[in-house]
Amino acid sequence: MEVIWFVLFAVLLAGYFALEGFDLGVGLLLPLLGRTREGRDRMVAAMAPYVLANEVWLVAVAGTMFGVYPLLEGEVLFKLYPLVVAMLLSWILRDAGLWFRRRLDGFRWRGFWDAMIAFGSLGLSFGWGMAIHAAATGFAGPVVHPVGVMLGAVVTLLFAFHGWTFLAWRAPGVFGASRSGRALAVSGVVAAVPAVGVLVGAMPYLLANSAPAATLNVLSVMVLPFAPIILGAQVWVWRTFRPGKDAVLLPSFF
Repeated sequence: MEVIWFVLFAVLLAGYFALEGFDLGVGLLLPLLGRTREGRDRMVAAMAPYVLANEVWLVAVAGTMFGVYPLLEGEVLFKLYPLVVAMLLSWILRDAGLWFRRRLDGFRWRGFWDAMIAFGSLGLSFGWGMAIHAAATGFAGPVVHPVGVMLGAVVTLLFAFHGWTFLAWRAPGVFGASRSGRALAVSGVVAAVPAVGVLVGAMPYLLANSAPAATLNVLSVMVLPFAPIILGAQVWVWRTFRPGKDAVLLPSFF
């Protein structure tokens, strides 16, 4: 049962990086590609249908970590407390920007919340790289480490490239390029490589420090039946808002 939950945890974390990675990447590129108000609206509209569905993966990752790896939860919350708080604030700012940017029509209002989307996306992307370094080193070093900062930059660049590939797939030609679904899948796999790499290195620790078998059995009964629902929702979103749909160029709720 420990192996099954480890594989599930790995799939969830890799799925988050591959899916939410392009949302964060689009946010990172907002000041660069969205040089006009219309351009920024199109960028946000392109990713808007996917945002909430992609964030479900993060909720699933957190729930799995808290339930299956309680010792890891303590390590993360205690030793990475400043980083966790910074990432939570970045998440709140990014989502607040998405929700509030269209509530008023003023130039300064839009500009402020668009900046919050970019800033929050940067904080989350960079924070994930630093968190991965901390996990790979067993949470033994300082939160801010030169290698962690470098890895934060790498993850940020990977997400930005993934976001650019997503825009080129979702709205071919609108942002100066066109990419196929296969190219988007490849960029998603590349974006997930750091997460998969740290999990492979941490596999012995996670397997040795899993929750008791009785707890895992209860979690399996409570959680696993909902996995098909989550996957089905993802399939519906991707089929409904695939390229060619008019929604890609129309203003969204965001």
